[in-house]
Amino acid sequence: MAFALHRPRYLVPMIIACALFMENMDATVIATALPTIAHSFGESPLQLNLAITAYLLSLGIFLPLSGWLADRFGARTVFSAAIVVFTLGSLACSAVESLPQLVLARILQGMGGAMMVPVGRLVVLRTIPKPELVSAMAYLTVPALIGPVIGPPLGGFLVTYGSWRWIFLINLPIGALGLALATRFIANEREPRDEPLDLFGFGIVSLGLASTMFGFENLGRGVLSNAVVAALLAGGGMLLLFFSRHARSTDAPILDISLFRVRTFAASVVGGFLFRMGIGALPFLTPLMLQVGFGLTPFASGMITFAGAAGAITMKLTAAPILRRLGFRRVLLTNTIVCTIFMATYGFFGPTTPHLIILAILLMGGFFRSLQFTSLNTLAYADISDEAMSRATTLASVAQQLSLTFGVGLGALVLHATLVLGHRQALGPRDFAPAYFVIAAVSLLSLFFFLPLPASAGAEISGQREEPEAIVHPAHPAD
Repeated sequence: MAFALHRPRYLVPMIIACALFMENMDATVIATALPTIAHSFGESPLQLNLAITAYLLSLGIFLPLSGWLADRFGARTVFSAAIVVFTLGSLACSAVESLPQLVLARILQGMGGAMMVPVGRLVVLRTIPKPELVSAMAYLTVPALIGPVIGPPLGGFLVTYGSWRWIFLINLPIGALGLALATRFIANEREPRDEPLDLFGFGIVSLGLASTMFGFENLGRGVLSNAVVAALLAGGGMLLLFFSRHARSTDAPILDISLFRVRTFAASVVGGFLFRMGIGALPFLTPLMLQVGFGLTPFASGMITFAGAAGAITMKLTAAPILRRLGFRRVLLTNTIVCTIFMATYGFFGPTTPHLIILAILLMGGFFRSLQFTSLNTLAYADISDEAMSRATTLASVAQQLSLTFGVGLGALVLHATLVLGHRQALGPRDFAPAYFVIAAVSLLSLFFFLPLPASAGAEISGQREEPEAIVHPAHPAD
């Protein structure tokens, strides 16, 4: 009887994980199908990059709204609506007949995806008790790692043996199932939030995020001129700085940057930003190295990179005991070094490297990266009060999305610089090593944000014997 009573609570993380898997996979599966879609529309593959850009811009614009909407209308209502919007966007993508139609459909998808990630995490945080949060967060970490890995080979398989429209149609049954389960098992909890929407702040930060993400997405790609990319990055940066001043002078900003006064949240989000920059570049660099540098087929490349996802799955069973034994600080410090060593090791791969060795390194690297993500995603909310939880998930999600975009941009920029300095036009097997070394170095910088943490940081969640620090209720930003 006890199991039956508690079963829905433990089912919630799996429901959210399925929705997040759909979003993470779709964000990468389209890249493999772009040449085929471009051919069917009679367009250049470079022009089809607008489909990816439109999705990223939509994420940047609508992500800041998620916390306010969840508090005003209820987390289940917003999460269910996000699934519906994303699924309808997928259906629209499968039926388009031109590039403008595809761009509009991808914008609709981005609106749904912008709500699914932060609100889904909020549902878990409000459903699962803190002592059980590590295991719950492990479920949410796996989709983020598996989606970008399984997306390219799945997209290649569907395009090769079916139609490119199936890369969008596969979301329909997943979305329908997720909606049914969310309606049945997720409570529609909300926090009292009577303040009006910060429309001015929303406009500033959304434009700033969209401009910055668009600029970094095109960094080193050669699609836009250097002047345009520089203008996008400079304009986006100025808007974000202007928003930071606005947030300190308003009662209820759309993004509550006063949460950075909470030590564990700041370490997790800011340190995690640097760490995720390196990890965010891997799904871009590794398939490119295997296919362009080593001459493997997309399917063979996908089967090799899938080893990283397998490593992430094995972590799910071990994250809780590891954190209970070692604590967050020790795990983050040690694991950051281990993960960056694995990232740098990729730079030593060559066409003659046995695939078994590559598979083994990707498998172990996936395990440690997943452990790091679970630790970061859980520690961020250890000392956040219940009433600030929705604002924290929104701010953390914005930072995570930015870090992944910055990582891809950094990887592309280093590849471009390597070609320019080598006076070459085409990438070769050894041109990828500098990119891996750079992103590993950037991820290693996150250590400086984990070092100041006390040994007992997040003890209530990890299960350590030390007494946890008191929960902090962020003061007014002006303070």
